[in-house]
Amino acid sequence: MRIDVLTLFPEMFSGPMSTSLLGKAIDNEILDIQYTNPRDYAQDKHFSVDDAPYGGGPGMVMKCEPLFAAVDSLREVNSLKRVVLMSPRGRPLTQTIVKEWSESDDLVLICGRYEGFDERISQALVTDEVSIGDYVLSGGELPAMVIIDALSRMLPGVIGDFDSVSSDSFYDGILGAPQFTRPPDFKGMTVPDVLMSGNHALIERYRRKEALRVTRERRPDLLEHCSAEDAELLNEIDNEEHESDS
Repeated sequence: MRIDVLTLFPEMFSGPMSTSLLGKAIDNEILDIQYTNPRDYAQDKHFSVDDAPYGGGPGMVMKCEPLFAAVDSLREVNSLKRVVLMSPRGRPLTQTIVKEWSESDDLVLICGRYEGFDERISQALVTDEVSIGDYVLSGGELPAMVIIDALSRMLPGVIGDFDSVSSDSFYDGILGAPQFTRPPDFKGMTVPDVLMSGNHALIERYRRKEALRVTRERRPDLLEHCSAEDAELLNEIDNEEHESDS
Protein backbone atom coordinates (compact mmCIF):
# COMPACT_ATOMS: atom_id res chain seq x y z
CA MET A 1 0.00 0.00 0.00
CA ARG A 2 1.25 3.47 -0.88
CA ILE A 3 0.43 6.45 1.32
CA ASP A 4 1.33 9.97 0.20
CA VAL A 5 1.49 12.53 2.99
CA LEU A 6 1.23 16.23 2.20
CA THR A 7 2.93 18.07 5.03
CA LEU A 8 4.97 21.19 5.70
CA PHE A 9 7.00 19.17 8.21
CA PRO A 10 7.98 15.79 6.72
CA GLU A 11 10.80 15.52 9.26
CA MET A 12 8.20 14.89 11.97
CA PHE A 13 7.58 11.43 10.50
CA SER A 14 11.18 10.17 10.46
CA GLY A 15 11.19 8.65 13.95
CA PRO A 16 7.74 7.01 14.09
CA MET A 17 7.97 5.66 10.55
CA SER A 18 11.35 4.00 11.11
CA THR A 19 10.70 2.08 14.31
CA SER A 20 8.82 -1.02 15.48
CA LEU A 21 6.21 -2.61 13.19
CA LEU A 22 5.90 0.44 10.94
CA GLY A 23 9.61 0.44 10.25
CA LYS A 24 9.52 -3.28 9.42
CA ALA A 25 6.49 -2.83 7.15
CA ILE A 26 8.32 -0.13 5.20
CA ASP A 27 11.59 -2.11 5.07
CA ASN A 28 9.67 -5.16 3.79
CA GLU A 29 7.92 -3.00 1.15
CA ILE A 30 4.48 -3.81 2.53
CA LEU A 31 3.95 -0.12 3.11
CA ASP A 32 5.34 2.73 1.03
CA ILE A 33 5.19 6.18 2.67
CA GLN A 34 6.08 9.20 0.54
CA TYR A 35 6.08 12.86 1.53
CA THR A 36 5.22 15.94 -0.50
CA ASN A 37 5.79 19.45 0.84
CA PRO A 38 3.16 21.92 -0.44
CA ARG A 39 5.73 24.68 -0.05
CA ASP A 40 7.55 23.20 -3.04
CA TYR A 41 4.50 24.14 -5.12
CA ALA A 42 4.08 27.70 -3.84
CA GLN A 43 3.72 30.29 -6.59
CA ASP A 44 5.56 33.28 -5.18
CA LYS A 45 9.16 34.10 -4.33
CA HIS A 46 8.49 33.68 -0.62
CA PHE A 47 7.10 30.14 -1.07
CA SER A 48 3.90 31.17 0.71
CA VAL A 49 1.41 28.46 1.59
CA ASP A 50 -0.88 30.63 3.73
CA ASP A 51 -2.59 34.00 3.60
CA ALA A 52 -4.90 36.21 5.67
CA PRO A 53 -8.58 35.21 5.59
CA TYR A 54 -11.11 37.24 3.62
CA GLY A 55 -13.41 39.09 5.99
CA GLY A 56 -10.69 39.44 8.61
CA GLY A 57 -10.07 37.42 11.74
CA PRO A 58 -7.11 35.94 13.59
CA GLY A 59 -4.49 33.66 12.10
CA MET A 60 -3.74 32.56 8.58
CA VAL A 61 -5.42 30.16 6.17
CA MET A 62 -3.75 27.57 3.93
CA LYS A 63 -3.99 28.56 0.28
CA CYS A 64 -5.56 26.61 -2.56
CA GLU A 65 -2.81 26.81 -5.16
CA PRO A 66 0.03 24.94 -3.42
CA LEU A 67 -2.21 22.12 -2.19
CA PHE A 68 -4.01 21.60 -5.50
CA ALA A 69 -0.67 21.60 -7.32
CA ALA A 70 0.89 19.19 -4.79
CA VAL A 71 -1.98 16.71 -5.18
CA ASP A 72 -1.87 17.07 -8.98
CA SER A 73 1.82 16.11 -8.87
CA LEU A 74 0.83 12.68 -7.53
CA ARG A 75 -1.48 11.75 -10.39
CA GLU A 76 1.07 9.52 -12.13
CA VAL A 77 1.74 7.39 -9.04
CA ASN A 78 -1.46 7.60 -6.98
CA SER A 79 -5.02 6.88 -8.12
CA LEU A 80 -6.29 9.80 -5.99
CA LYS A 81 -9.48 7.84 -5.31
CA ARG A 82 -9.12 8.69 -1.64
CA VAL A 83 -7.69 12.09 -0.67
CA VAL A 84 -8.18 12.64 3.04
CA LEU A 85 -8.01 15.92 4.93
CA MET A 86 -7.06 15.89 8.60
CA SER A 87 -9.76 18.16 10.01
CA PRO A 88 -11.46 18.74 13.39
CA ARG A 89 -14.78 18.93 11.58
CA GLY A 90 -14.26 15.59 9.85
CA ARG A 91 -16.08 12.39 10.73
CA PRO A 92 -14.54 10.55 13.70
CA LEU A 93 -11.95 7.95 12.76
CA THR A 94 -13.18 4.43 13.54
CA GLN A 95 -11.93 0.90 13.00
CA THR A 96 -14.60 0.49 10.31
CA ILE A 97 -13.02 3.33 8.35
CA VAL A 98 -9.56 1.86 8.89
CA LYS A 99 -10.70 -1.54 7.56
CA GLU A 100 -12.22 0.09 4.49
CA TRP A 101 -9.16 2.17 3.70
CA SER A 102 -6.77 -0.74 4.22
CA GLU A 103 -8.30 -2.37 1.14
CA SER A 104 -7.14 0.52 -1.05
CA ASP A 105 -3.91 0.41 -3.03
CA ASP A 106 -3.06 4.00 -2.21
CA LEU A 107 -4.13 6.94 -0.12
CA VAL A 108 -3.36 10.66 0.19
CA LEU A 109 -3.31 12.32 3.63
CA ILE A 110 -3.28 16.13 3.80
CA CYS A 111 -1.92 17.68 6.99
CA GLY A 112 -2.94 21.22 7.75
CA ARG A 113 -1.40 24.01 9.80
CA TYR A 114 -2.39 27.53 10.84
CA GLU A 115 -6.09 28.36 11.36
CA GLY A 116 -7.43 26.04 8.67
CA PHE A 117 -7.88 25.56 4.94
CA ASP A 118 -9.41 27.59 2.15
CA GLU A 119 -12.91 26.06 1.90
CA ARG A 120 -12.38 25.24 -1.79
CA ILE A 121 -9.86 22.59 -0.77
CA SER A 122 -12.63 20.79 1.09
CA GLN A 123 -15.13 21.36 -1.70
CA ALA A 124 -13.10 20.26 -4.71
CA LEU A 125 -9.86 18.54 -3.73
CA VAL A 126 -10.53 16.00 -0.99
CA THR A 127 -12.81 12.98 -0.89
CA ASP A 128 -13.03 12.74 2.89
CA GLU A 129 -12.32 14.60 6.12
CA VAL A 130 -11.51 12.80 9.37
CA SER A 131 -10.85 13.73 12.98
CA ILE A 132 -9.11 11.64 15.64
CA GLY A 133 -10.86 13.39 18.53
CA ASP A 134 -12.58 16.44 19.91
CA TYR A 135 -9.48 18.44 20.80
CA VAL A 136 -7.11 20.84 19.08
CA LEU A 137 -3.63 19.96 17.80
CA SER A 138 -1.02 22.18 16.15
CA GLY A 139 -1.36 20.39 12.83
CA GLY A 140 -2.46 17.29 10.98
CA GLU A 141 0.81 15.38 11.24
CA LEU A 142 0.00 13.49 14.44
CA PRO A 143 -3.47 12.44 13.18
CA ALA A 144 -1.84 11.26 9.94
CA MET A 145 0.60 9.12 11.95
CA VAL A 146 -2.32 7.64 13.88
CA ILE A 147 -4.05 6.72 10.63
CA ILE A 148 -0.90 5.19 9.13
CA ASP A 149 -0.28 3.11 12.25
CA ALA A 150 -3.88 1.89 12.38
CA LEU A 151 -3.86 1.04 8.65
CA SER A 152 -0.55 -0.81 8.86
CA ARG A 153 -2.00 -3.30 11.36
CA MET A 154 -4.59 -4.35 8.79
CA LEU A 155 -2.07 -5.13 6.04
CA PRO A 156 -1.10 -8.80 5.53
CA GLY A 157 2.40 -9.51 6.76
CA VAL A 158 2.73 -6.60 9.19
CA ILE A 159 1.43 -8.44 12.28
CA GLY A 160 2.81 -11.94 12.61
CA ASP A 161 -0.33 -13.40 14.18
CA PHE A 162 -3.42 -11.76 12.71
CA ASP A 163 -5.54 -13.18 15.54
CA SER A 164 -3.95 -10.54 17.76
CA VAL A 165 -5.42 -7.89 15.44
CA SER A 166 -8.89 -9.40 15.34
CA SER A 167 -8.99 -9.39 19.15
CA ASP A 168 -8.14 -5.68 19.38
CA SER A 169 -10.64 -3.22 20.79
CA PHE A 170 -13.02 -1.89 18.09
CA TYR A 171 -12.00 -4.54 15.53
CA ASP A 172 -15.48 -6.05 15.65
CA GLY A 173 -17.25 -3.02 17.06
CA ILE A 174 -16.73 -3.36 20.82
CA LEU A 175 -13.91 -2.97 23.34
CA GLY A 176 -11.45 -5.78 23.96
CA ALA A 177 -11.79 -8.27 26.79
CA PRO A 178 -9.54 -8.04 29.87
CA GLN A 179 -6.21 -9.83 29.42
CA PHE A 180 -4.04 -11.65 31.98
CA THR A 181 -0.58 -13.21 32.03
CA ARG A 182 1.72 -14.83 34.63
CA PRO A 183 1.82 -14.99 37.60
CA PRO A 184 -1.63 -16.50 38.24
CA ASP A 185 -1.79 -14.81 41.66
CA PHE A 186 -0.41 -11.30 42.17
CA LYS A 187 -0.97 -9.59 45.53
CA GLY A 188 -4.13 -11.62 46.04
CA MET A 189 -5.50 -10.78 42.58
CA THR A 190 -6.03 -14.02 40.68
CA VAL A 191 -6.53 -14.93 37.05
CA PRO A 192 -10.05 -16.23 36.27
CA ASP A 193 -10.07 -20.03 36.36
CA VAL A 194 -11.72 -20.31 32.96
CA LEU A 195 -8.67 -18.78 31.25
CA MET A 196 -6.48 -21.59 32.62
CA SER A 197 -9.00 -24.36 31.93
CA GLY A 198 -7.81 -25.21 28.43
CA ASN A 199 -11.43 -25.27 27.24
CA HIS A 200 -11.23 -22.99 24.19
CA ALA A 201 -14.99 -22.76 23.66
CA LEU A 202 -15.53 -21.61 27.25
CA ILE A 203 -12.61 -19.20 27.01
CA GLU A 204 -13.97 -17.65 23.82
CA ARG A 205 -17.40 -17.25 25.38
CA TYR A 206 -15.91 -15.75 28.56
CA ARG A 207 -13.87 -13.24 26.60
CA ARG A 208 -16.82 -12.14 24.51
CA LYS A 209 -18.96 -11.76 27.60
CA GLU A 210 -16.33 -9.73 29.45
CA ALA A 211 -15.73 -7.60 26.38
CA LEU A 212 -19.44 -6.81 26.31
CA ARG A 213 -19.40 -6.09 30.05
CA VAL A 214 -16.57 -3.55 29.80
CA THR A 215 -18.08 -2.02 26.66
CA ARG A 216 -21.40 -1.48 28.40
CA GLU A 217 -19.62 0.11 31.37
CA ARG A 218 -17.38 2.43 29.37
CA ARG A 219 -18.77 2.79 25.84
CA PRO A 220 -22.46 1.80 25.84
CA ASP A 221 -22.92 3.68 22.56
CA LEU A 222 -21.03 0.85 20.82
CA LEU A 223 -23.78 -1.65 21.72
CA GLU A 224 -26.53 0.10 19.81
CA HIS A 225 -26.70 -2.61 17.13
CA CYS A 226 -25.55 -5.78 18.91
CA SER A 227 -26.31 -9.29 17.65
CA ALA A 228 -28.82 -11.69 19.18
CA GLU A 229 -25.96 -13.71 20.65
CA ASP A 230 -24.46 -10.62 22.27
CA ALA A 231 -27.89 -9.57 23.56
CA GLU A 232 -28.17 -12.97 25.28
CA LEU A 233 -24.78 -12.49 26.95
CA LEU A 234 -25.74 -8.98 28.03
CA ASN A 235 -28.89 -10.40 29.57
CA GLU A 236 -26.74 -12.87 31.53
CA ILE A 237 -24.63 -9.97 32.78
CA ASP A 238 -27.80 -8.15 33.88
CA ASN A 239 -28.98 -11.21 35.82
CA GLU A 240 -25.58 -11.65 37.49
CA GLU A 241 -25.44 -8.02 38.55
CA HIS A 242 -29.04 -8.15 39.81
CA GLU A 243 -28.24 -11.23 41.91
CA SER A 244 -25.12 -9.62 43.37
CA ASP A 245 -27.13 -6.55 44.37
CA SER A 246 -29.90 -8.53 46.08
